Amino acid sequence: MSAPQGVHLVGSINLDTADETMRLAAAELGGHLKRIPDGEVGERFHWIAFQAQRLAATDGIHHVGDEPRILRGVDFRPVALDEGARAETLDLQPLGYAEAALASYAVFEGLQRDGVIAPGTRFQVSLPTPLGVVGSFVVQPNRAEFEPVYEAALARELEAVLDAIPADRLAIQWDAALEFAHLEGAGYGAPSETWYDEDAWQATTDRLARQISRVPESVEVGVHLCYGDVGEKHFVEPKDAANLVRFANLVAAKATRQLSWVHLPVPIERDDAAYFAPLVGLELPHETELYLGLVHREDGVEGAKRRAAAAEATLTRPWGIGTECGFGRAPEGTTAELFATHRDVASSW
Repeated sequence: MSAPQGVHLVGSINLDTADETMRLAAAELGGHLKRIPDGEVGERFHWIAFQAQRLAATDGIHHVGDEPRILRGVDFRPVALDEGARAETLDLQPLGYAEAALASYAVFEGLQRDGVIAPGTRFQVSLPTPLGVVGSFVVQPNRAEFEPVYEAALARELEAVLDAIPADRLAIQWDAALEFAHLEGAGYGAPSETWYDEDAWQATTDRLARQISRVPESVEVGVHLCYGDVGEKHFVEPKDAANLVRFANLVAAKATRQLSWVHLPVPIERDDAAYFAPLVGLELPHETELYLGLVHREDGVEGAKRRAAAAEATLTRPWGIGTECGFGRAPEGTTAELFATHRDVASSW
């Protein structure tokens, strides 16, 4: 088996600070990485859970339920509009993404200046889709009217990042997870409810293509496609990569700019040809990097190589590897070993 080329870090990493995350990533995987994220540290440790608390800070929005649901200082109860409030009149408080990105970029810039991070490596900022946040934390009766308000607020966060960070040092990743709950009719505990009138394939891909198209050509942009990661478990196990491929093809065709990379998950138990067979239908330009999330901490190098061999039997294009999702909630002390697994399975750029 020829080695996959390159490594992609999805976003969250189970370290405490951006400095620690980027130093370790650069030291362990420097030549394998084109981009380095900050690990989604602080309030972002559980992906979008902190957005409920951020939204509830706006006048006209309140948490639902009398008892706070606190996890590491974040109250992730769902939110609703106050009685009589209209979403379109709200002045949302900052969502926190631009603030975090600018603080972490200052760390990245210093490390790159000091030679810790290699020249040419980009700083990666991961953002959720508006559909993901609204569908996860806004109550069903308010979703339709709240979605465009949240989308506009997130677009302002993106603009602040684009304005502050040089284009040739920046990469934006859009994380799409709830989209697949809608497409699969699945969810954690119960199927995720939709609020739009369109077919789910049209609704989800139109929305993600719109977010991709907000990023100028001078900035790299990629997507992480996801089947969830609560307790390191998917909301449903994909029977194969067919829906991932169909989704990626639709989004790439609808966006007004080319994707820099696409990352697809690979469940730990899937080292069979059937899972990877739909990848022959992937219609991405050769320049769009493909990463398969086939690294799992539970079976390390041996498992990753087994899944990589199955993928290689189908793929005729270059591709790299990653974990199937971020690993910010993996057990403490597993990061260095995971990085080593990547290094042992993939060749560098």
